[in-house]
Amino acid sequence: MAKKETKTNAMRILDAEGVLYDIHTYDVSDDLIDGVSVAKKCGQDPEQVFKTLVTEGNDKNHYVFVIPVAEKLDLKACAKAVGVKSVEMIPQKELLKLTGYIHGGCSPIGMKKLFVTVFDETVVLFDKIMVSGGRVGTQVEVNVEDLLRVTKGKVSAITRSVS
Repeated sequence: MAKKETKTNAMRILDAEGVLYDIHTYDVSDDLIDGVSVAKKCGQDPEQVFKTLVTEGNDKNHYVFVIPVAEKLDLKACAKAVGVKSVEMIPQKELLKLTGYIHGGCSPIGMKKLFVTVFDETVVLFDKIMVSGGRVGTQVEVNVEDLLRVTKGKVSAITRSVS
């Protein structure tokens, strides 16, 4: 019998919520773990693979934004979406302590605390999207409605094109 891969906190939460998901793993030995590379490795459209970014508002609260991997946050739009004057990215070194996840493996599901979470408006174009499964090398493909429910996420225009 093959050894089962250890579940991540994100997967345990999805299981507890009765949410069906598909696990996609990818090779990290080449150190290419940026979102677009991950999408390619998983054979997915980068518009349907989302990355999780954590910010701090001027009110000292933390906010999570989930956007397509090829896009960049529009910080002004993000601040407006959560009703604060401004937000800025947290330093990468604070990510693990704050969320329980490391850079490249940060999932919007199962952080240490349920932060206000906003998904880019393009999420509604898809039935399912992929987000980090909670560790580098693992993605989960989840129904959008289930993902929004589990994260208590809302949807807003929060990106600007990279190009």
